[in-house]
Amino acid sequence: MITGRVFNVQRFSLHDGPGIRTTVFFKGCPLHCTWCHNPEGLASAPEVLVVESRCIDCGACVDACPSGVAAVAGWGADGRTLCTACATCVEACPAEARQIAGRDVTVPELLAEIVRDRVFFEGGGGVTFSGGEPLLQLRFLEGMLEACRSAGLHTAVDTSGLAPLKHLLRIAPLTDLLLYDVKLVDEVRHRSHTGVSNATILSNLEALTRVHDAIWLRIPVVPGVNDDDANMQATAALAARLSSIRRVSLLPYHRLGADKLRRLKSTERLNRTEPPTRARMDELAAGFAAVGVTTTIGG
Repeated sequence: MITGRVFNVQRFSLHDGPGIRTTVFFKGCPLHCTWCHNPEGLASAPEVLVVESRCIDCGACVDACPSGVAAVAGWGADGRTLCTACATCVEACPAEARQIAGRDVTVPELLAEIVRDRVFFEGGGGVTFSGGEPLLQLRFLEGMLEACRSAGLHTAVDTSGLAPLKHLLRIAPLTDLLLYDVKLVDEVRHRSHTGVSNATILSNLEALTRVHDAIWLRIPVVPGVNDDDANMQATAALAARLSSIRRVSLLPYHRLGADKLRRLKSTERLNRTEPPTRARMDELAAGFAAVGVTTTIGG
């Protein structure tokens, strides 16, 4: 039976496609964006998160940990290297200060979770598969899309586009909506801020527009990274040129990822950037609208 690894099933989501949605976050991502909002989704393996504000210093995690990791002062990089994410400390913690990010589920198990929310999907909602990068788990993603289609659920896939084109073409007919992330148009800057080239991402987008007629571009707006006029104008021109782009969603950077990094006991990628102002977001949205692209802030 096909299984996949997810780290969150978020109910009543309003920002991952049309209507009220259930968003499933897949583990693993081929990018390492400096502003990542979901750092617990980067690694494919399960990870332990520590919510320090809940810790009551009872020592249950130290007593339970078979590797002695929980006793490492401040945990830190050494602890993360030694930790096997066996979840023994998670089960032992009476205050739920320790959590596990990443669990394995089968297609029927996950579908059963999703269909509980069917009543909330009325009026145009549905399920969105996000991450991480869902295309890293292609067979599981295909299985979920097929199962959701059989159940009559509207589906969306949120992808970075960094995947073999043949994989994107396999899931395109199975999903009602593609949410396609475009971070930066310039290749050098993209590599600097994400760790990878955008050549495949942009070429895959061009190819997808020829086979799918419902694509939303999603652009994280990160001050000092990609919010300059030159990049935004180039991105707007790209969206205007591709007729299958039905909408652009400008997503203002927020600092929730920083808190998650602390829970992972990692500060190596901590981004201290301030969120963009509403005035700047309105200005950028007006620039996209000026070239005829339907644009929203958020969503």
